[in-house]
Amino acid sequence: MLLREDARTISEAVLKPVETFATEARGHGPYVYEMRKTRGEGKCIFLEGTDCSIYAVRPLVCRFYPFELVTLKDGKPRFFCTGECPGIGKGKRLEREYFENLFKRAYDQLRR
Repeated sequence: MLLREDARTISEAVLKPVETFATEARGHGPYVYEMRKTRGEGKCIFLEGTDCSIYAVRPLVCRFYPFELVTLKDGKPRFFCTGECPGIGKGKRLEREYFENLFKRAYDQLRR
């Protein structure tokens, strides 16, 4: 899922219109686009093997991966960890400051 700003940033980076890599997403507010997937495999079109070809400008939802933001029935947001990421527990440990900055960025983007 993509925010409008994410789509614009990617479009500028790859020098292609948004429609070439995303489709409109209805009913998924605040997200306005959904990333296109490869045929057959259903993977992100920017995934090359195990590497993201737009890593420097990857969308906010990808920056949170493998965490997923879900709104609970009481309206409160909550993060859950997906079990599909093979990198969980590997690599460097991300500190609280990293996530605080990520949350601030998300908050700022969602307020626009």
